[in-house]
Amino acid sequence: MTKKKLNLARSLQPLATRDYRLLFAAVGIEVFGTGVWTIVMVFQVLALDDSPLALSAVATGMSLGLFVFSIFGGVVADRYSKRTIIITVQGCTAAVMTVIAVLSLTGTIQLWQVAVASFAMGAGSAFFFPAYSAYLPHILPAEQLLAANGLEGALRPSLGQGLGPAVGGLVVGAFFPGVGAVIVAASYTITFVITLFLSRLPEMSVPSAPEGATSAWGDLREGVKYVLNTRWLLWTLVFGASLALIIQGPIEVLLPFLTRERFTDPEATFGFLLASYGIGGAIGSLVVSSLRLPRRYLTFMLACWGGGTLPLIAIGVGNSFVVMLVALFVVGATTGAGVVIWGTLLQRLVPMEMIGRVASLDFFVSIAFMPVSIAIAGPLSLLMPIPVIFVIAGVVPPLLAVIAIAAGRMPKTELARPLDA
Repeated sequence: MTKKKLNLARSLQPLATRDYRLLFAAVGIEVFGTGVWTIVMVFQVLALDDSPLALSAVATGMSLGLFVFSIFGGVVADRYSKRTIIITVQGCTAAVMTVIAVLSLTGTIQLWQVAVASFAMGAGSAFFFPAYSAYLPHILPAEQLLAANGLEGALRPSLGQGLGPAVGGLVVGAFFPGVGAVIVAASYTITFVITLFLSRLPEMSVPSAPEGATSAWGDLREGVKYVLNTRWLLWTLVFGASLALIIQGPIEVLLPFLTRERFTDPEATFGFLLASYGIGGAIGSLVVSSLRLPRRYLTFMLACWGGGTLPLIAIGVGNSFVVMLVALFVVGATTGAGVVIWGTLLQRLVPMEMIGRVASLDFFVSIAFMPVSIAIAGPLSLLMPIPVIFVIAGVVPPLLAVIAIAAGRMPKTELARPLDA
């Protein structure tokens, strides 16, 4: 019993720091607002143009904003004040969403304006998260970064995939999209106000713009060079990109077809399965954050990501709803656990002045391969049965993880840079 209390206390330690409490609250409210927006956006588009093509075009806007600015978001984070970037992003997003809410409430909103708002939200995230990742090491001691990333890892699926969309659906269903847009605008406005109280002091010890940097392109080249010359980092990114390519499409595109073939109520079944995946991610993040960083941190992380896909085999070969539910819970939990450790390693092993660029490169690689996976999943299902695709998605990542551990010389890095003290 005592041990469990100590573990729980460890996972909550970052909340004792004032600046982290503010940042944690800001991220939570922002993620909630983004979750509401996913519903508001859909039904606002349908109210203007009841067309799958229109919805697809607008929904792509957020991903496009992320993709276009993801790399330069990290360059900006390493050159300028992280606090200023965080405040600016929240203020701009709040302004955009306030305009959208007013236009929607007055009935003057047009489709292109919704698309611009979606793009702006994606662009804001591309600047916010590298700055956020680089800001944390300035306000928290190294031994609390794992817990902080775990708390964030639990927050995102809970509010972004759970409470936010649920509230958005209830509000839009009871009223109309404009009321939901007001909630989104209010969420970002509150977030903006909270970030104004973040301290300037933590960034005084490390220059926000590297001395001798001649240009943003030069900083970007420096970041890419650092990744290419750091074996554990390069091979983790290679594995992460491969993982996104292999499992994202089957889960998001092919799982609905599998539920339709096997169950009489496919819509509800699919919803429960995705909820299990999200809940697993939240619990996995919290569990890891309550423990010490493993001595073999890179090996453990890749084992979580690689071995965690094995339950997808059960989805391919089994027809039981309970088995599929448990399988996706495990996949979500191991994925969440690995992501928490990965975020912590970026903040502890990467030089302070390089964290923003490395985080943005990681972000770029991840989002670049997700749409590719989604795009090829459908055509691939015409060449082989969907259950076989799930079996392959479960078997291949563990093999790739072993290759990444060997090629990246992960044990050598773990021995040379112990982080479990």
